[in-house]
Amino acid sequence: MEIQRITTPGGIEAWLVEEHSLPIVFVEMYWRAGSSSEASSLEGLAYMLSGMLDEGAGDLDSEAFQKRIADLNIGFAFNASKDFFSVHVRTLEENLDETMELLRLALTQPHFDEEALERVRAQILASLKQNLQDPETIAARTWFSTAFAGHPYARSTRGTPETVQAIQADDLRDWMSRALARDNITVTAVGDVTPERLSRLLEKTLSGLPENANVAIPEATSFQAPGRVEVIDYPNPQSVIQFGHSGLHRDDPDFIAAYVMNHVLGGSVLISRLGEEVREKRGLAYSVYSYLQPLEQADLFSGYLATGNASAGKALDQVRLEIARMQKEGVSQEELDNAKTYLIGSYPLRFDSSEKIVSQLSYIQREGLGIDYVDKRNALIESITRDDILRVAQRLLDPEELLVVVVGEPELSSAP
Repeated sequence: MEIQRITTPGGIEAWLVEEHSLPIVFVEMYWRAGSSSEASSLEGLAYMLSGMLDEGAGDLDSEAFQKRIADLNIGFAFNASKDFFSVHVRTLEENLDETMELLRLALTQPHFDEEALERVRAQILASLKQNLQDPETIAARTWFSTAFAGHPYARSTRGTPETVQAIQADDLRDWMSRALARDNITVTAVGDVTPERLSRLLEKTLSGLPENANVAIPEATSFQAPGRVEVIDYPNPQSVIQFGHSGLHRDDPDFIAAYVMNHVLGGSVLISRLGEEVREKRGLAYSVYSYLQPLEQADLFSGYLATGNASAGKALDQVRLEIARMQKEGVSQEELDNAKTYLIGSYPLRFDSSEKIVSQLSYIQREGLGIDYVDKRNALIESITRDDILRVAQRLLDPEELLVVVVGEPELSSAP
């Protein structure tokens, strides 16, 4: 796989992998501006924008725009996260020029008509109402609002009923004009397109965007609620538990070691220590896993546990015990060897389709890992030693620091 770095006449850099065996092209664009850069009174604005950009643009109303997308078999997927606004594009090679023209119109001449706005608003409000009945969503929202109280990360990307009701078309235009610029974008493309054609199309598509972004990126923050346990009563035979504490940034020298360590601890649902000790041996959980979650302005070690109410305390105890054991002992040589074999051997599966390739390269690009990261990554995994794992486990993990949010009717008498 050859990754080509191209630069448009206007100075926008893109990574391209040419793949001419199938007449399909995938393009991903990420802007470094997400829901954390919204005003608190307009929480959910970026998410609403993601639902509005294919609702009419240029001389095409919503129905005509959607019909053109369907007729050409184009896939547009706009999305907003805490740190980024993005679009994922899928199209046939023969329709690439018109696809990029429709994208240009969406990014520079969106309609935001009242009928479409109210329809999208109603859809979001319905999903928010449904989320109020979803234990996993309740747990995640409560965890973030507690861990980052007072910081934009505490807010929900989808907003609240009150803030979603307040958002108007002018708010969408204002934020879009300040957030979607040329200096805060990363672009990745994979498929049946040459560098020359891609450069020309990107220049035409993006030249109408502002040169510089002008949004308030939040300040760096840190995890704020060590050792707390929050229980949200919810009538359900099962308890959903979100747990975690501070983590490591993606560019931290210890991140790869932490990644290998977490694979052994809880990164693999079935063969990790948490999966083996909590789920398989003791039958205390339906699902249990842990993961590293580096954000732009904060970093997390997080985990999830689903268990019966009666076993919630015992399951949480066992999770803490396994985290403490990793912190104290690290991993065995066999565990490390198995983790390396899996992580190195499975890496090619992330690149076995053009759609997966564009997703992986987009992540590598926006994280600043370097265009040669794909070639270096497995060697970085292979270089990790047991001493590295123990050092990072002692630096990162602390079962007493976990913020735990439980949604259900748990029996926690045995939990600290």
